[in-house]
Amino acid sequence: MCGYEGPIFMTHPTKAICPILLEDYRKITVERKGETNFFTSQMIKDCMKKVTAVNLHQTIKVNGDDDLEIKAFYAGHVLGAAMFYVRVGTQSVVYTGDYNMTPDRHLGAAWIDKVRPDLLITESTYATTIRDSKRTRERDFLKKVHDCVTQGGKVLIPVFALGRAQELCILIETYWERNNLNVPVYFSAGMTEKANDYYKLFINWTNEKIKNTFVQRNMFDFKHIKPWDRQYLDLPGPAVLFATPGMLHIGTSLEVFKKWAPYPENMVIMPGYCVAGTVGAKVLNGDKEIYIDAYNKINVKLQVKNLSFSAHADAKGILQLIKQCDPKNVMLVHGEKAKMEFLQEKIKRECRIPCYSPANGETTIIDTPLSIPVDVSVDLLKRHLTAQKLPLPTSDDKIDITKIKPVNGIPIQGILTMEPDQIPKLMDVNEAIRDTNLPLRELTFEFIKSFDPNKIDTSTRTDIRTQALENVYEKVRKALKDDVNEVEIIKNSSQIKIRSMLIRISDKNSNSFNISWNYKDENLANYVMSIIDNILPE
Repeated sequence: MCGYEGPIFMTHPTKAICPILLEDYRKITVERKGETNFFTSQMIKDCMKKVTAVNLHQTIKVNGDDDLEIKAFYAGHVLGAAMFYVRVGTQSVVYTGDYNMTPDRHLGAAWIDKVRPDLLITESTYATTIRDSKRTRERDFLKKVHDCVTQGGKVLIPVFALGRAQELCILIETYWERNNLNVPVYFSAGMTEKANDYYKLFINWTNEKIKNTFVQRNMFDFKHIKPWDRQYLDLPGPAVLFATPGMLHIGTSLEVFKKWAPYPENMVIMPGYCVAGTVGAKVLNGDKEIYIDAYNKINVKLQVKNLSFSAHADAKGILQLIKQCDPKNVMLVHGEKAKMEFLQEKIKRECRIPCYSPANGETTIIDTPLSIPVDVSVDLLKRHLTAQKLPLPTSDDKIDITKIKPVNGIPIQGILTMEPDQIPKLMDVNEAIRDTNLPLRELTFEFIKSFDPNKIDTSTRTDIRTQALENVYEKVRKALKDDVNEVEIIKNSSQIKIRSMLIRISDKNSNSFNISWNYKDENLANYVMSIIDNILPE
């Protein structure tokens, strides 16, 4: 409908499930709500033809372009969910979508390499929440369900077809099996049933426990949980129903809620997040009268429980992902304004990186450093490695990898040559002279350093400038001995020489030194100048 003609990338489970979810959404919107300006079944088929399935950690160069690549990382949350790393040229972004940093009963925890993107765009659904123990929540959930059905009540658990439905079904199935309970448990047929089939198909996306027990028993072949039929709605006696969707805004969950809500012995357990304005949000808000539309009202008398089994990362999980990913900037999306602002300040304070939380439709400009790839000549690299006392391995060397010390980076100075349509090359001076036929010009810097004679102690000498030179010599000699190896320092009555650097008493009758050095000793000169500035205030 939007006219997009480019490629679409999905994980294998998402590619399998996507057309079913889209068709289900189309049916609800068009056939039940009567929407006319909506996508068709043919559009779904045409869309899926553009899809390329990707594996986790597989680097994809889009259309064979080296400057545009993507990589998917496991996100937990639901079957097939992935975070995507996207690099365009030298700039990169990680877009998380929904993710969960805590493993559950059917999926593992999200994980990403330390890709250090320029920008991490992360969901912030639970920006200010630190969840309690998952085991405590499960125990509380099972107790509430058990207590309700023991007293003859019915329990409605609104869930979405993927994720929480499977998580809580496994929990109930295990509990029913262990306690030999015979109260009927149902899940709404259709989407949830199809989703369960895909979990069986893509068992390698589940957590280690399910994969390890798969040969003996598939955890998604439920013994105590049966498909729901509408004729069960008026059956007497206790029951448990997992029904979609999770926010009670349409479908089976809303239909059953309307039927069971007027009876105080019944219970609804809301295990996930509800968007403001939905029936689910109103139920959680404690509303006793809920208008579905202008003509239909629900009297809410049943027990309402809110137990968060949402598969979104909490505040602790978001910070954990930031540390895993190590981005240069963070952007928060998918959250509530006040809570996002709180987390934004926390990220700035604890992670010490810029963080943004723009409103929908707002443009945010983020400055990123420009990175230019450069070819470094072998001779130049060898010279700098030798200067840093680092090993120079050859193809014949046998290196004990356990004895290699990591080096994050070393400074390299050379001549940068640039030609049209060529990668810039950094080379040694002699190489540059040879390749370019240009004459060598050397820079020499000169500087006059003045000082306050009243701050020089002349108790041992009568000449202030000679004493000042002696003070400089002693301080510089000690500093070079402690911090810089193999640098010779020579002094006579009127000057100090350190490599090409010369510090001499000015010829004029003034309280100053003439300081000069060759460009090759720029780093040394800066170091010595900082020492002189400390001991000779102006």
